[in-house]
Amino acid sequence: MGFSVPTRGARPVWQRPVVQFVVVGLVVAVMLAWVTGVLGERLAQEQAIEDARSTTALLAETVIEPALSSGLLDTAAGDLDRFDRLVRARVLRGEVVRVKVWDADGRIVYSDEPQLIDEVFPLGDEEQDVLANGGSDAEVSDLSKSENTLDQELGRVLEVYSRVEAPSGEPLLFELYLSDANLEARADELFRLFRPLTVGGLLLFLLLATPLVWVLSRRADAAAADRERLLLMAAEASDAERRRVARDLHDGVVQDLAGTSFALSGMAREAAATSTLDRAALGVDLDRLADAVRRSLLSLRSLLVEIYPPNLDGAGLGAALQDLVATAQETGVDVRLDVSGSDALADESAALIWRTAQECVRNALRHGSPEHLVVTVRVSGGSPMASLTVADDGEGFDTDAELRADSFGLRGLRDLASEAGGTLVVDSLPGTGTTVRLEVPAS
Repeated sequence: MGFSVPTRGARPVWQRPVVQFVVVGLVVAVMLAWVTGVLGERLAQEQAIEDARSTTALLAETVIEPALSSGLLDTAAGDLDRFDRLVRARVLRGEVVRVKVWDADGRIVYSDEPQLIDEVFPLGDEEQDVLANGGSDAEVSDLSKSENTLDQELGRVLEVYSRVEAPSGEPLLFELYLSDANLEARADELFRLFRPLTVGGLLLFLLLATPLVWVLSRRADAAAADRERLLLMAAEASDAERRRVARDLHDGVVQDLAGTSFALSGMAREAAATSTLDRAALGVDLDRLADAVRRSLLSLRSLLVEIYPPNLDGAGLGAALQDLVATAQETGVDVRLDVSGSDALADESAALIWRTAQECVRNALRHGSPEHLVVTVRVSGGSPMASLTVADDGEGFDTDAELRADSFGLRGLRDLASEAGGTLVVDSLPGTGTTVRLEVPAS
């Protein structure tokens, strides 16, 4: 029974490298877009806060502080009305949605929301620091505070504080609320700037790299298919080799040894039954049986050499090839072996030469029925290449058809020669014999 290697079916779509690459790239693009958006929003908020501080300081210095009066601090109706008209005309526009003026006790001296005027709320540490030392402070407003009860309808806002002084020199706190729409607009603007460089760049990379990944994936699949094919060929060749060895043992050595055993048993019975022993005839019979045993031993040795390669380091390539061609000589084939310069061969090259010679001799005896067989190995001094030639005058074959069919041995040897940097050429036609030439690096 032959060996078989299970072939892989078509992989699911999600297991294909190209699909995985594209999916991962798109996920990364989405994550990058999200991170870019978060960073853009944070940067926009920082810039908006800085701009709000500058705007508040400018309004405090040029509009609010010159308009302050003692009557405003005492909530005189006329002063409040005049200040309110100024604020609505010059301050409450664009992104400014609320204005408040506080005194040091936390009382709202003025607000564009009349219900907040004269309300008292505790000032935070930041506000008190601005009152005491000047400067400004900005933060996203916490609308859950009691002071922001009437401000919740404004939505998320940015509140900015700046110090102003009344005509009497009393420090006051000028507060602006700016709409959050400015923050969102800035974030969108920054995101539009970063998007072509980040997300667009990654998508362009995916577009350019996907064909390359597809090509590499196809090559990897082709290489895997080749490995499976070679594994199947090796398994089938190994199975065929075992069948051949079993057949050769059964039809050759086993039959010879069985005949020798029967002959010895008959001779023993005849010697026991005969009173007078013909020593001359017995000697002839024993020589014949000894010759049969020697032939059987030679056959067994040849089979052992084929099953397990010889130690080329110890015995040398010439001795190993001599053992190899002994089988052909035993069948009556005229064998000429010529090996020169093999001591300079590298171990890998010597092993490949021996393996190729083994396959060629085996094929010649099995399929060609040759009368003559020539095995030549040449390693010239200083030459970078070593050559093996195996030629026979057997039946020959059509090389194109044979190498496309089930000639696993020759096809495998051609691949091995190519991997070693050499070449294997088979020259044969039906009725003209076969010549195989191998060239491999000598070292």
